[in-house]
Amino acid sequence: MREGHQGTGPGAITPDGCAVELYARLPAGPEPEIVAGAVPAGAHLLELGCGVGRMTHPLVERGFTVTAVDESAEMLARVRGARAVRSPIEELDLAERFDAVVLASFLVHSGDADVRRGLLRTCARHVANDGCVLVQREGADYHTNLPRERVDPSGFTVRILSSDPVGDGVNSVRAEYEFPDAVWTQTFRARPLTTEAFEAALGEAGLGMERYLTDDGTWARTVPVPRG
Repeated sequence: MREGHQGTGPGAITPDGCAVELYARLPAGPEPEIVAGAVPAGAHLLELGCGVGRMTHPLVERGFTVTAVDESAEMLARVRGARAVRSPIEELDLAERFDAVVLASFLVHSGDADVRRGLLRTCARHVANDGCVLVQREGADYHTNLPRERVDPSGFTVRILSSDPVGDGVNSVRAEYEFPDAVWTQTFRARPLTTEAFEAALGEAGLGMERYLTDDGTWARTVPVPRG
């Protein structure tokens, strides 16, 4: 288990505290549509941190070729229709370049700054010169006005219970997912990033901001800085 990460509930738990059975139940949400609208039709996508394929499967159905990466064998076992690669994201080096690289699930907010740098460098290492990297960010109020909850139309409740500082600008976040027949929790470390800090982190990895894809700024389309 990664430092500061923990998960509880039925089934396998990944090193970052994610429960495989939980993520197999969660709906895809609007993310596949956001990605599909930001890249060329039929593009070859590198999806980093694919989990059980919540986003992978809708993207494959839309005609994209997807290489799906995750460090959990239990997660990857649920992925269908895509090339699956098991690896920590920050260590990945496929010696290939892709039309688009996707880094979702707020992974850019890793509490470990070295891991965040590794994630973004992996993105930059694998994107084609004329390609793009799509990054999902936390919302501006993610760590405030807690606890809060949202009841999903499909019948479960997700709660962000707390976000407590643990030093060096990092928070320990505790989330709970309640279904009629099971409850899962996840504790993880996240580093809030201002827009300026986020864009500076991109620049450090050789990526430049092109535009934000959503009104709330939670999805960004970035491009590689021309290599000398």
